[in-house]
Amino acid sequence: MKKLKDRIYWVGANDWEVRYFHGYELSTHRGTTYNAYLIKDEKNVLIDTVWEPLTENFLERLKEVIDIKEIDYVVINHAEPDHSGALPVIMEYCPNAIIVASKNGEESIKRHYHKEWNIKVVKTGDKLNIGKNDLIFVEAPMLHWPDSMFAYLTGENILFSNDAFGQHFASSGIFNDEVDETEVYQEALKYYANILTPFSKLVTKKIEELKSLNLPVDMIAPSHGVIWRENPMRIVEKYYEWASGKSDNSVVIFYNSMWGATKKMAEHIGDGLDKVGVSYKIYNVATADKNDVLTEIFKSKGIICGSSTVNNGILGSLAPVLEEMQGLKFIDKVGASFGSYGWSGESPKVLEDFLKKAKVEIIQDNIKFKYIPNEAELVECIEFGKAFGNKILSESEK
Repeated sequence: MKKLKDRIYWVGANDWEVRYFHGYELSTHRGTTYNAYLIKDEKNVLIDTVWEPLTENFLERLKEVIDIKEIDYVVINHAEPDHSGALPVIMEYCPNAIIVASKNGEESIKRHYHKEWNIKVVKTGDKLNIGKNDLIFVEAPMLHWPDSMFAYLTGENILFSNDAFGQHFASSGIFNDEVDETEVYQEALKYYANILTPFSKLVTKKIEELKSLNLPVDMIAPSHGVIWRENPMRIVEKYYEWASGKSDNSVVIFYNSMWGATKKMAEHIGDGLDKVGVSYKIYNVATADKNDVLTEIFKSKGIICGSSTVNNGILGSLAPVLEEMQGLKFIDKVGASFGSYGWSGESPKVLEDFLKKAKVEIIQDNIKFKYIPNEAELVECIEFGKAFGNKILSESEK
């Protein structure tokens, strides 16, 4: 039995095995959790459920602390199946329970499950008295679905934030002060970069709105990962920072290479960056994890991508990263491209076009060489890296 506070319980489930998150193809190297919470007051409230395959484990945890028939309210902060998947089973146990959701949540629940349940629709500022304390609801559309909302428990000062402030991180401890926080923040950043980046303006507005409500927050309980108990507002501050789009003065070089020529170019471009004091990371997308690459792109100011030319285009393994960049809408990035070729040489131009579609500013002409670059051409690659690095440094001084 795991308790947040007196009469407030974590009743979720760990998913130690998942390595690619449902639907998103998001890598989850450290597993994940599906957090659900039970509040026992004069009225008993379940906050969210779990993914349907983990229902049995979820029910076992619930039965440790309550007769499920005694649940009065089921708050569905967001109806995506990883959070609402066990709802049909729960409602079989307590058919008279009232489901609480946003207006968009009501539609989402009905479209997912096609059941005639009693749904109470709430909006920002609405209160639900459950006895000693109230639940206050705050709509959070597009963080990250239209139906998303937060629930705040007065008296105990707990913000149940659903997908906001979460991480894909499974652990035996449920609080941030019980685990390796370095790992947790790595996963929180990865989660933000790969899921919430397109909604950064909304993130900023929602944080400012939350601050304006003057609700004291002693704990933030998301629906994935650990619960923020020690210095809980730090993750809110990090979200505000990430939403600003501020980047490190670093560069990500990502490429694929047929016979090693483009790889040599990437490494020598990196040498050039190093010579002017700009840090960088190199990824071969044929072997690198896509979401790890995208996280580094999110963090970095500069993006340099390269490919051999094949069939008048680029190697296909680059496309998933480039297409995700367009959807994620990274801001304030600068880039360039390079490549090797045997006879036609279109790949650098194709890469430039991809970068432009992703709103990356091209700040340097591309570079390409036929077959394996010779010593003089590798020196040109070093100079290419130095020139790009100096432009990054000059940008930072503005």
